Amino acid sequence: MRLHVGCAMWSLTSWQGRFLPHPLPPGERLRSYATLCNAVEGNTTFYATPARGTVESWARQTGPDFRLVVKFPRTITHDGRLTGVDEEVRSFLEAIEPLGPRAQTLWIQLPGSFAPADLGTLAGFLHRLPRSHRYAVEVRHRAFFDDARSVRLLEGVLARAGAEWVPFDTTTLFRSPPTSDAEREAWSKKPRMPRRSVALTDRPIVRYLGRDDTASTIEGWRDWIGTVAEWLREGRSPTVFVHTPDNAEAPALARRFHDDVRALLPGVEPLPEPVPVEPLTLF
Repeated sequence: MRLHVGCAMWSLTSWQGRFLPHPLPPGERLRSYATLCNAVEGNTTFYATPARGTVESWARQTGPDFRLVVKFPRTITHDGRLTGVDEEVRSFLEAIEPLGPRAQTLWIQLPGSFAPADLGTLAGFLHRLPRSHRYAVEVRHRAFFDDARSVRLLEGVLARAGAEWVPFDTTTLFRSPPTSDAEREAWSKKPRMPRRSVALTDRPIVRYLGRDDTASTIEGWRDWIGTVAEWLREGRSPTVFVHTPDNAEAPALARRFHDDVRALLPGVEPLPEPVPVEPLTLF
């Protein structure tokens, strides 16, 4: 049984000297992060298709069992809304080709305005994609959570394409008023998403957003521990990404999540032991 866990990024200033060595060249940061977690969200590709050389560097820094869940560029999902973007898709797939099995699943995050009426467009887009990858879709329109018919229609589109539905669980963040600047910013920017814990494939992906308070984050994911453990018992291979508003403790929290699941299922493959990090000094 293998559980992948990770964060929203592989480098953060506040991690340097704590989770990652400092100084550390940009071309070595993913390698160091991969000693902490075995997955990461590929959010950078949302803003632009990366140069192939950059992607080759990502591949060199990680093993083939590492999971980099790469997000389709916004020019495809938000600007083009999955229509008339065949050339952009081709360029993106060619750019990420060096990742090989690390990019087992590609992530299609759709804007909140992408509604049930647009499902035909999504179905056509998924149908045109090559079978060389798996695909996972994140939706944010409330009808996909509040309207049973819309839920069934989306699940049908995804099932026919063998695609997964990526839940973004923000219930813990919005459970009580914010208590830090980072939480206040998250309240203004993050979608209020209900908890959805239905897996459509054998490779479910979960995005969980907690609080800056570690205890609140851990308390908020209790239900996910049981859900993920059950998925593993069923023979699925889940990937869970742990976020907090400031992400200061995200690597440690991702490892804690993995430990909590292993407490229920000791047969889950352990994460690697992190490389000791020298503390930051003034000189």
